[in-house]
Amino acid sequence: MRLAVELAVQDSDLSVWTFRRYVYDIAIEIIFASTHCINQVLFPVAGRPIISHALSALATVPSIKEVLLIGFYDDSVFKDFLAESAKEFPQFSIKYLREYRALGTAGGLYHFRDAILKGHPYRLFVIHADVCSSFPLAEMLAMFEEKEAKAVILGTRVEPQVASNFGCIVMDPATKKVIHYVEKPESHISNLINGGVYLFDRSIFDVIAAARNARAEQARDDPSEDEDAQEVLRLEQDILVRLAQADGFYVYETRGFWRQIKTAGSAVPANALYLQKLFQTDIDAPHLARASATIVPPVYIDPTASVDPTAKLGPNVSVGPRARVGAGARVKEAILLEDTEVKHDACVLYSILARGVKVGAWARVEGSHITPADHSTVTFKNGVRVQSVSILAQDVVVGDEVRLQNCVVLPHKEIKSDVENEVIM
Repeated sequence: MRLAVELAVQDSDLSVWTFRRYVYDIAIEIIFASTHCINQVLFPVAGRPIISHALSALATVPSIKEVLLIGFYDDSVFKDFLAESAKEFPQFSIKYLREYRALGTAGGLYHFRDAILKGHPYRLFVIHADVCSSFPLAEMLAMFEEKEAKAVILGTRVEPQVASNFGCIVMDPATKKVIHYVEKPESHISNLINGGVYLFDRSIFDVIAAARNARAEQARDDPSEDEDAQEVLRLEQDILVRLAQADGFYVYETRGFWRQIKTAGSAVPANALYLQKLFQTDIDAPHLARASATIVPPVYIDPTASVDPTAKLGPNVSVGPRARVGAGARVKEAILLEDTEVKHDACVLYSILARGVKVGAWARVEGSHITPADHSTVTFKNGVRVQSVSILAQDVVVGDEVRLQNCVVLPHKEIKSDVENEVIM
């Protein structure tokens, strides 16, 4: 069995979103870059790159022999990650296949079909790399075999008011067969949504080929159609709709946790979900701090970090390499990346501190309360759309006794006075 992990970045529709949203999008991209992660799939969550959590889940499926990462980032982005992952997961090989341009999920799969099918696999998992999940892969595999399916999609329930932000699935409750699929519908269809994890048999490439042929036929009728654009195929819009019209397409509805990680801010609830899972399944896991008067679990502390014994951490905190937390400090629902410093009696809540950030004594950096069940990382303060999570990019310095609330701060800025609800460029 092989697996293809799709690394996809959605283009922002600037004609729809306001300028403020555009500024936030730019800010978030800079936040990711400032962590030395280059892209969000290598952003550290619960002490590990986001994509490593998916690899850990794959390692529990004995029949998986090869993992293919498909994306359009430069090869150098994944060089170190691939080397480290090969040591951590010796049970399967891991390779990166680089697209010559962004081809979409289905387009990327079809472009590399020879590499994917080289070992004559019977079926393959496809996982969007920006998914945070309990990854019930064994259960999906069992359904695939029980139903003699051609495709199984992971589904999860969300609140009806947010369902239209995702691909929506209508299924037969008796058979679990997918009978209708719509990507981001304009009206309510179902609160069962696409979880971004799929299990296909080899016939998926025939379905993609049929979609390509239909696109080519359409292009012949429209001379303005860009020839290169014909190769761009979206799995959700172009392929899943076709699968729902045929037999053999089923949905496995998970009761485990799930959310997308589309922005840096969404890493905070994802961090909480993965830490809670680790704490519940392996309380003695390396670098999980033991519960005490100053530790409210789960808390991950890198072995090279320094935390004063009087500082109170948790719940849902990750402290990265060489980070320093001073006496009497309070850190809750936060991610502290490498070389950050939180000085004595400072407070960091619902925030991300990127590499080299320094928070002064008695300072307060905070976002708004956000739960893992929330599927949005924005809120409105005084009629202004702001990030729920405060995010400080590389080498930001917050002065002593300064209060920063619901702000995104770009790299190398020094904050000397109180600020709230702003993007600081």
